[in-house]
Amino acid sequence: MAEATLSRTRRIDAWWVQPALTALGLAVFFGYLTYRAFQATYVWYEPYISPTVAPPLFTAASGYPGGVPVEHAWLGAFPSFWPSFLPQSPAFFIPAFAIMFRFTCYYYRGAYYKAFVFAPPTCAVRGATKRYKGETALLVFQNLHRYTLYAALFLLVCLWWEAGVAFFKGGKFGVGVGTIVMVLNAAFLSAYTFGCHSWRHLIGGKVDCFSCDGRVSPRYKLWKGSSWFNERHMLFAWCSLVWVCFTDFYIQLVARGVIPDLNTW
Repeated sequence: MAEATLSRTRRIDAWWVQPALTALGLAVFFGYLTYRAFQATYVWYEPYISPTVAPPLFTAASGYPGGVPVEHAWLGAFPSFWPSFLPQSPAFFIPAFAIMFRFTCYYYRGAYYKAFVFAPPTCAVRGATKRYKGETALLVFQNLHRYTLYAALFLLVCLWWEAGVAFFKGGKFGVGVGTIVMVLNAAFLSAYTFGCHSWRHLIGGKVDCFSCDGRVSPRYKLWKGSSWFNERHMLFAWCSLVWVCFTDFYIQLVARGVIPDLNTW
């Protein structure tokens, strides 16, 4: 019987659909976020800020319509020594850790390994011929995932803060469509982060017994809660990725004046 290969396999179903859709989705959404990170225009509409630039360490003093106001950036305007060939985008600082956290995520690794390098593309399909050396050599940077988790947790705090600020405009409390969009963005990112394998290991790893002293450890409850999110890690990975893009897109449309923001202010 002929050996199964990428072009000749015993599977008779449309096995290639899932990896193809995964590749398309990753290319579209990560491509959009990369584009917006370098563009950095129309990312602000008071009191909304796009998650692609939040929290802003620096911001452009001028020349970027819809840019983050200087008074909202932690350290103000970009310094004069900033290279002229690089756009003055707040996305290059703290928000950049979100991309690194996703890129090294266990789920996303499997997704883009299968979708782009066929290692393997799906079950019972051999994929491209190669020698896999694990997370070594060029892929050794994947081990940074456990450390990017801390940056992601810090980023979550910042995004929840920005979502809270989005309830106030000119000192007046209110709710807008953008407020709800930003709250959902923080919620989806929280669900994705708290289902992370590194988070589960941090709160429940290296423990041989959760109840050896006759009492259930609080860490066990945290671990169980994280396990619920972990079982749905793929779902929240995609929900959070799509919603980050949607949040930026919505704020961009409002900032450009393309659509109005319905609110109570």
